[in-house]
Amino acid sequence: PSADEIAKEKFWMKKNNGGFRKVENLAGNVGYIRFDGFMSPEAAKEPLRAAMDFVADTDALIIDMRFNGGGQPETVQLACSYLFDKRTHLNDIYERKGNKTTEYWTLNKVAGKRYLDKPVFVLTSKRTGSAAEEFSYNLKNLKRATLVGESTWGGANPGDVFRLNDNFNAFVPTGRAINPITKTNWEGTGVQPDIEAKADDALVVAHKAALQGLLADPKNAELRPALEATLKRLGG
Repeated sequence: PSADEIAKEKFWMKKNNGGFRKVENLAGNVGYIRFDGFMSPEAAKEPLRAAMDFVADTDALIIDMRFNGGGQPETVQLACSYLFDKRTHLNDIYERKGNKTTEYWTLNKVAGKRYLDKPVFVLTSKRTGSAAEEFSYNLKNLKRATLVGESTWGGANPGDVFRLNDNFNAFVPTGRAINPITKTNWEGTGVQPDIEAKADDALVVAHKAALQGLLADPKNAELRPALEATLKRLGG
């Protein structure tokens, strides 16, 4: 890309806050982050740090991928790194050109506070695509998050658009994602949720599940009346 194209990209990344749309502390001390696109690590680094610092003291976390159509695997790597304390193998991408495989592991350092040893829920929908699917698939198979919502779009393999003639272009896969645990990916099948729910209902369903999990933890005995009251208000 030209210098002008790079400058325009940086401008729009900044205007879109690195893909972050909302950060909130829900009732019952449950954190919520809505993340609509895995823009470049440079664009996402500071908003991600701010979001993770904001939810650091919550007791459970909901990450909303329902409106996230994808982006860059390096930003998936960065986001996942906040949820693990040990170096963890996330995903591989094989590229046919050059017969090359790139491994993606969690990073040793992140700018903000890590979110460890607390429950995480990821909201999914039919619109959840590409890199957002990888994020969901990584966390599901590493048993680091519970997925709530709908099966995702089903686009795992990287590719490019090739011109066939004056009237037609074709998208052709140029590689494939390979999960180190399943040895496959979500191409054509999507990522299946652990708890099925309509996309519009997924946030409430996940919020209830988070509260129920907190109620079941003996460490939260003093919080039980408040958690029960919150769950009742949600219809749980």
